[in-house]
Amino acid sequence: MAEREFDYVIVGSGSAGSTLAGRLGERADLRVCVLEAGGTDWNPLIHIPFGTGKLLRSKLHGWGYTTEPDPELGGRGTFWPRGRVVGGSSSINSMIYIRGHRLDYDTWAQLGNRGWSYSDVLPYFRRAEGHADRRDGFHGADGPLGVGRGAFSHPLYEAFLRAGGEAGHPPTDDFNGAEQDGVGTYDFTIRGGRRCSAAVAYLHPARKRGNLELITGAQATRVLFEGARAVGVEYARGGRREIVRARREVILAGGAINSPQLLMLSGIGDSDELGRHGIEVRRHLPGVGRNLQDHVDVMVRHLCPEAVTLHSMVRFDRAALSMLRAGLFGTGPAATFPAETGAFLRTRPELAAPDIQLVLLLGLGTTRVRWPLLTALRRDPLEREGFTCRVCVLRPESRGEIRLASADPLARVRIQANYLAAETDRATLVAGVRVVRDFLAQPAFDRFRGPETEPGPGIDSDSEIEAWVRTAATTIYHPVGTAKMGDDEMAVVDSALRVHGVEGLRVVDASIMPTLVAGNTNAPTIMIAEKAADMILDRPALAAEDPERPSAAA
Repeated sequence: MAEREFDYVIVGSGSAGSTLAGRLGERADLRVCVLEAGGTDWNPLIHIPFGTGKLLRSKLHGWGYTTEPDPELGGRGTFWPRGRVVGGSSSINSMIYIRGHRLDYDTWAQLGNRGWSYSDVLPYFRRAEGHADRRDGFHGADGPLGVGRGAFSHPLYEAFLRAGGEAGHPPTDDFNGAEQDGVGTYDFTIRGGRRCSAAVAYLHPARKRGNLELITGAQATRVLFEGARAVGVEYARGGRREIVRARREVILAGGAINSPQLLMLSGIGDSDELGRHGIEVRRHLPGVGRNLQDHVDVMVRHLCPEAVTLHSMVRFDRAALSMLRAGLFGTGPAATFPAETGAFLRTRPELAAPDIQLVLLLGLGTTRVRWPLLTALRRDPLEREGFTCRVCVLRPESRGEIRLASADPLARVRIQANYLAAETDRATLVAGVRVVRDFLAQPAFDRFRGPETEPGPGIDSDSEIEAWVRTAATTIYHPVGTAKMGDDEMAVVDSALRVHGVEGLRVVDASIMPTLVAGNTNAPTIMIAEKAADMILDRPALAAEDPERPSAAA
């Protein structure tokens, strides 16, 4: 079995792995290896933003996970499209750039994680960010991650922004600025009309330096140890088992599913769980795979009497021209993602922060190119003129877990999401549906509002809405928390992201989040890796920052 040696071995080239590889690779005296189970990000659909819908449906660049049947969803499982490609989920996601609320990070610090308050992490968000437009104390202009405002003007976006004011919600110019609350336009990890994945931002530039090696098609099967120290990784590639050794550290960056799986396969986890699969226990850490959290949401759909939605935009001739324009010039509707407006709102006035997020989509579902005759034959109810408003529970109380199905490292894990297990989550979605209905009932939507198809006009009482929620709820693709940071008995890593009780092993990805942030998770995951790079290289943390909030009078 061939073996090679590096200073650092990173498992996973997703949002965290690519970021970390880029930062560690800045040290010319270090050799870094990145293992990626998927292939390269060759597909043009990855880089043209409008290709996201196709990527999310396809298993070509994804793991194709499905959760276990969920009791509160009527026994339904849920499709989880996690990226299995260079760049990971940052190569297939919707590119919405959201950091979360300052309360999220202050909560992490209050849980005992020193150095992770909002003022501590803001400098790392800024260091990562290369914003094309914003110039203030909350944003960075020179970082590798290209970020910009939504760039596509559309009458439904304009209606959404006006409806927010008509419904009494405040406007906000920046969901990542002084106040998250309100109605506004999203920022995106898009630069020059192209997706700026973590691989584009960090990994590909780092490979040009010559001290970083990327191995694709390499699925990690276990971490190797000498005594209590991690010294390498075994991986499967092309039907063979190979080994890479780490002189300094092994770093798991496989995300909320694959990182806990690899820990358990390597003998780190709940001893009873490992024993059931005949895996020798190296370290009893019962929190591995537990504390799974995800944003659950539902979609309120309306038909539209005007031909302004994606149904018209994706007719084969128009779609082809849009994709060609985006590919050649980085402009037009295909150079962005069709969900540029949204809101962060509170369903109850006494809440300390927003508890729901809204996203307006210009269609009724994940859109495919429309050939009129075939569309008529398919009789798909989503292939009509219409729009959707997604409403998401930002701070779910339900908790799930990741469990091994067997000791076979190539077997899929069992994902028990436990969506809507907490009554508060169900109540929040019911309240969120009412907020959306009020929003879409405003005069700004009179021109565009056709019949509501989901939940539908016959569903009105709280009990009726909750019953519909159980049939319609799904994921918005933000699993976190399965190797949580902390110092309690269920914590897996400490505040420096070192795995408790072993040496030379860290976890750097969304699985370390103790609690889910209020918003999309790509930007926070990149921030985690930026901060981890300083810890790993023993560099001083960036000085804490917290720009003064504007006064109420301002």
